[in-house]
Amino acid sequence: MSKSLEEVHESITTEGKKTGFRKILAFLGPAYLISVGYMDPGNWATDLAGGSQFGYSLLWVLLMSNIMALLLQSLSARLGIVTQRDLAQASRETYTPFINYILYFLAEIAIAACDLAEVLGMAIGINLLFDIPLLYGVLITVLDTFLLLFLINKGIRKMEAFIITLVAIIGLSFVFEMIFAQPELHKVIAGLVPTLPNQDALYIAIGIIGATVMPHNLYLHSSLVQTRKFKRDKTGIKQAIKYNFIDSTIALNLAFFVNAAILILAAATFYKSGMYEVAEIQDAHQFLAPLLGTKWAAILFAVALIAAGQSSTITGTLAGQIVMEGYLNLRIQPWVRRIITRLIAIVPAVVVILVYGESVTGKMLVFSQVLLSLQLGFAIIPLIHFVSDKSKMKGFHINKTTQISAWIIALIIVSLNIKLVFDEIENWIKTTQNPIYLWVTVVPLAIGFLVLLLYIVFKPFVSKYKNYIDNHSPHHTKLKLDSLKNYTKKHIAVSVDFSSADEKAIQHAVDLGGINAHYTLIHVVESVGAMFYGNKVGDHETAIDKALLDNYFEVLTSKGYTVTTKLGFGKPSKIISTIVNEGNYDVLIMGTHGHTGIKDILFGTTVNMVRHKIAIPLLLVKD
Repeated sequence: MSKSLEEVHESITTEGKKTGFRKILAFLGPAYLISVGYMDPGNWATDLAGGSQFGYSLLWVLLMSNIMALLLQSLSARLGIVTQRDLAQASRETYTPFINYILYFLAEIAIAACDLAEVLGMAIGINLLFDIPLLYGVLITVLDTFLLLFLINKGIRKMEAFIITLVAIIGLSFVFEMIFAQPELHKVIAGLVPTLPNQDALYIAIGIIGATVMPHNLYLHSSLVQTRKFKRDKTGIKQAIKYNFIDSTIALNLAFFVNAAILILAAATFYKSGMYEVAEIQDAHQFLAPLLGTKWAAILFAVALIAAGQSSTITGTLAGQIVMEGYLNLRIQPWVRRIITRLIAIVPAVVVILVYGESVTGKMLVFSQVLLSLQLGFAIIPLIHFVSDKSKMKGFHINKTTQISAWIIALIIVSLNIKLVFDEIENWIKTTQNPIYLWVTVVPLAIGFLVLLLYIVFKPFVSKYKNYIDNHSPHHTKLKLDSLKNYTKKHIAVSVDFSSADEKAIQHAVDLGGINAHYTLIHVVESVGAMFYGNKVGDHETAIDKALLDNYFEVLTSKGYTVTTKLGFGKPSKIISTIVNEGNYDVLIMGTHGHTGIKDILFGTTVNMVRHKIAIPLLLVKD
């Protein structure tokens, strides 16, 4: 089974921590990476719009969203801790390929919408702080592609420390903003009482929910909790669930403070001054200094905005990797994934800015958050089903009270979204001169998604899901060797990667060497831990790879072949070359996957590097 975020899977040990505080500290971190998604630039737009138009009256929506988020994120963490699968992997194991492709498509739309908000937010922050044109700011955001690669190569702890630093900058900035704004406390308290002034408030409220409870965070959290290594007995799993809940509570309450601070800031300045239409971040920045009487209010606002955009774009990339690998079992190089995700967000942003100007960015931000909210049901409902399943959760399924609470949250979110979609379609039909196009395109699409939603809600109650995938890993270890050909070589090295290419590579090797040759199977563990610690890494991936290599050994020796195995650690091209050059081999055989050109850029290539570094013949066998 392929592990979620394999390069950092179980890379942080929690064992051997003697004190309770050190034990908790070892688990703290994943939720802070999650929390930045709850305070990204998209939240700023909806919070500003809510505060300037309706004062403090939508604070209760933020509080409700935070409670929803805490429950849902704890369910996501539980799924990852107990099953050692992220939400995308669990879906792939459970649903048919057709359903999975649709769910993957919807998840990618959510990530693209999220990234659009991050692109615009960072670009606006750069524009406000350095007076760089917004269009150039959008293009500059491409450069942060490489920051994620740098951080993840330094280890997950370094990434968490970087994110926590950015979160601290955001939090401190708004502490000072609250001091400058001096909000009316009794109105803040009154805003916690549920009320919806009008139809526009519902649109903003749904945007706030979409900006707060993000679908990509549910995929991300179920993966990040697997970076912790702990004893996988009943006590260890219970302890991991408990400590991750503490982590989530601290981090998400900090995110709630930031979101509430933005809405309160807008209410205490713009709404109070009768400026009800301030929904654009640029306008908020422009008016803060004169209204609050200090230039630092505007500067800190812009600094916090850049920090929010930068931190959330990192976690958005990780979520994209998890979704793609989980649903499609497709791994591409991280920097390529980052570029693709960023371009999907940049292209519409650039087009809209060029056509409509910079004044529509606020509307784009709010729309991106409403779009996120529309995807929520397709992530929440499978999650609730999975963590309620006794067999899947091995006795750690949620109790009836938690199930009821989770379904109430799902019902609220889905009901609000259905109402929003119905109202929007009805409005389009009334205002369009020729609505027939809407009846044959938008309406059937909306009905189709509603049917899909009903299917994933009721299917488990009607009949149990089949396990559509027994092993969703790319590893294939069954070898079927055909007739032997003439023996011509004495000592043959074969590079294996546990893919379908291995069978043909080993078949060619035995055809070439026959029963009397000596075969050496070489495999390289290329996880982050292997890069840093070599053969001392002892991580989960190493254990799996060793077991698979031993399986090959047993298959071949049972057929009478003389075989040895070598397990290397680090960069495959370098390690394979070193092993071959240090051994007395006649030929090296490598299986290839038949891709060249652009696919080499996407998936990486080892063959070209190896062939230039070895002194013996290299036989390439195309899969």
